[in-house]
This record gives sequence, C-alpha cells and structure tokens, in this order.
Amino acid sequence: MKNLSKGIMATSVVFGAISTTFAASSVVGKKPNIIVIYVDDLGYGDLQCYGSKANSTPNLNRMAKEGMRFTDFYSACAVCSPSRAALLTGCYPKRIDMSQGDYHSETVLFPVAFKGLNPDEDTIADVLKRAGYKTGCFGKWHVGDQKPFLPNQQGFDYYFGVPYSNDMVFKGDKPYRPVMPLMRNNEVIEAMTDQTLLTKRLTEEAVSFIKQNHSEPFFVYFPHTMVHVPVVASKPFRKITQNSMYGDSLAEVDWSVGQVLKTLKELNIADNTLVIFSSDNGGSRHHSNKIPGTNDYRASNKPLKGWKCQPYEGGFRVPGIAWWPKHIKANSVNDQIASTMDLLPTFAELAETRLPQRKIDGKSIINLLTDKDNSAKSPTNTMFYYNVNQLQAVRHGDWKLYLPLKERYIRFVGKHKNTVVELYNLRKDIAESKNVAAENPEIVTQLMKLADDMINDIGSGVGKNSRQGKNVRSAGYVKYPQPLLKLNNPQKWFTK
Repeated sequence: MKNLSKGIMATSVVFGAISTTFAASSVVGKKPNIIVIYVDDLGYGDLQCYGSKANSTPNLNRMAKEGMRFTDFYSACAVCSPSRAALLTGCYPKRIDMSQGDYHSETVLFPVAFKGLNPDEDTIADVLKRAGYKTGCFGKWHVGDQKPFLPNQQGFDYYFGVPYSNDMVFKGDKPYRPVMPLMRNNEVIEAMTDQTLLTKRLTEEAVSFIKQNHSEPFFVYFPHTMVHVPVVASKPFRKITQNSMYGDSLAEVDWSVGQVLKTLKELNIADNTLVIFSSDNGGSRHHSNKIPGTNDYRASNKPLKGWKCQPYEGGFRVPGIAWWPKHIKANSVNDQIASTMDLLPTFAELAETRLPQRKIDGKSIINLLTDKDNSAKSPTNTMFYYNVNQLQAVRHGDWKLYLPLKERYIRFVGKHKNTVVELYNLRKDIAESKNVAAENPEIVTQLMKLADDMINDIGSGVGKNSRQGKNVRSAGYVKYPQPLLKLNNPQKWFTK
C-alpha cells in the first residue's frame, strides 16, 4: 500500500515522542475511552445550547450542561473531505495534499477518485491502536473510496458506513459511479442503501461496538451522514419539529447522541469516556434548506457571517462540546481557540503514546478540557483559513485578517478579484461587520507576517498565482480507480 503514495514532496519536521508537562495519569487512572461524534454540515447556531429556537436538541443540551461548550471551536476547512482529513491527521489539509479533489475545480473528493488520504499518514486510529485501543468508524468516510484509502487501511479495526457524501448519487450521465453503497469493512453490503434508516443503523452499530469492547480502551469515530442534503429522517422522527425535515433529521442525530451517552452510563464507563461532539463545517445555504417565501434557511450559523464553502466564521467556526464526567467541569463555557486538528495530539497524550513522526499542526488541549477556573490558555491561539488551496484569512487572538488577493475563490460565489485587506475584532464584532484595518496597521502587519510564514510552510493557491510550501506531503494516488460495485472494463472510463 505504501507504493501507491507519491512520497514526500518536501522535507518534513519530525516530531518525536510526546514531551509534555502534564501526564495523562494525573487526570484518569487508566486510559480513557474516546468517542468523536461528527455531524455533517451542522451550523454553529443549529443547537439549542448555541441559541437555536428552531430545533430540539435535549441530549446535546444535557451534554453541554454536564460538560464543556466551546464558543471558538473550528474545523480546518469549510467543506467535507479536507475537514475530515484534518481531523483524522491533526494537519491542515494543505499540508497533506487533501485541500481539494482530484482536479483543481473540485473542492472535495467524488466517487471513484484517483486520490485519497495517504496511508502513510498516521490517523487518530493509527495512534490509538498503537496504545492498545480497539478502533471503530461508523458513518461517512469521504477521504477516498479506493481500498488503500478506506478505514480498515487507516487504522480502524471495524467500519460500517458510506464512503462519501449522501448526495453523490449519479444516474445516467456517469454510469461508472454507483448508487449509494453501504459498507461493512471493505465490502459493499447494500446498494442503494435506504438513507432514511442510516442514522438509526449507524447508531445501533456504534452502540454494539461499544458494548463488545467496553472492557478495554476503545476509540469510536462516528461521522454522521446527516444533516447533509438530501436531509432525511426515519419515520419516528418525521414532522416532530417546526423546522421541516432539517429539524427532524437533527432531532434524530440528537437521539443518537442520547443513545451513546445512555450506553456509557449503563456499562458504568461514563466516567472513563471522553466524548467530543462537533461538525465538519458550517451550515449549508443549499436551496433545499431555504424556507419557502423567505430569505432564511433551515440551517443556521447565527450570529456568524457566512456559510459552508466560505472563509467567513460561518464556514469554519462550528459547535464543539466535550463531555467527560468527573474530569471536565460541568456547565463550563470555554472561549479559547481550539480546532478539530487538536484532537489527535490530545488523544495521544491521554493514551500516553507517541505522536506521528511527521509534522502536524494540532496541539494538545487537555489543559482546556480539564480547566476548572477558566484560567487555561489555548496552546495555539491562531487559525489559518484555507479555502480549497488558497490561504484567505488568518485569526490570531481576537483579530481576524482577510488577505488582499488578486483572486479570492469562493465556491458557488465565484472569484472576487483584487480583494482588499479586511480586519475584524471577533470578540467585539462576531458578525464581521466593521472593517477596522485602517485604524490598526500594526495588527495588520503582525497578521500578514503570520500568513506569510504559513505560506512559506505549506503554500497557497493554484496556478500562476500560487506559492509552494516547504513542508507539504503528497496525498495517496491510484492509477486506475475502480467503482466499489464491479463493472466490466473500468479502465475505459479513464481514457482521455
């Protein structure tokens, strides 16, 4: 499987064994179980505990009340494939060549892609497996549908789910792209799978895995297919909210969270299980989410500006809830900057195992999770907003700077030519409504320097306006990708 990689494109900085001043054993007597629940296209303002008046999320409200709610939690990208690659590896997608699809026009991976997450990269599952964890993935994968890139080849002992987005179903125009397959490990077990039953079935599989492996440390990665379009729910959850099928689908996801937490308590392992809940990007301004007769949408990123696919806060800032009874202070709110890239190093420290031997971008946030008096500070304090391959903005502390670019690419909107410098104080202006660049030239200079350093590290842009970074690694590639459902002569579909 290694020979499918293009190899290292530039020398990477080597990270050795964990070096910290904080031992996991000082928090918990044995290695904690770890669960990551990852919702698709969930908006910052979609949960009641984040201000929603349209949706019903009692289990997530309880999870926040019994744990910690982050106000400034980020995904590493505003679209699916790059954000998932970042969570799994602790790296900005640009660093690992996962910031776009097969071709420059694609922002995510599509079925039968040449490209996928390089098996040479260490995922969270790889890291925890070294520490003796049983590892399971349940739901949407979407970092490559060819065998070398699937979960069982990326550190997971068990997989049950769909290999890409639930809207990637093609009829007629692309016959080599199959109907939506449901997989168990490396095999397709159904096609076309009934999407209305996916949340229920994924939950049953995840709960079963927890019950089977609760006597030893386990890691569950639970990336839901919902609330990505087409938004659906099983019959018991239809028409139970006032927010159409979107609200019903989210209510079923909330039910799923409740089932997981209930299982942990029934097995008497809740106190030794860290559960993280988040989203892969902000809510989607998809036409099917629009409320008829209005300019409003079922999804909500309020009070943030922007949507999925955009570099604004609404594209990148997402709900982040951490639950770990007796270890995380109940009903706590954390306003420090953190991201899904911080999960891998955090989990490695808790499992007392080494980090990947390649440079990663995330940092352990155990100090934030176990903060009892709101005194802990973020280990990073900086976020870089890569939209596809292009660095478009940077946040440091309370300040966010949009870079002046000859062309700023935003999917579904197009290219903005010759953009100007924009500076916002997110603590005072969460909606990014007042550009204060002219009044703060020294802040602009400081953030421009951070951006330039990052571009030197991992690059930015595509084509004539691009700059190559020094520490970029290649994704994995296959020469002749094949559909998950067998066809005759699949190579003919790739003849140019």
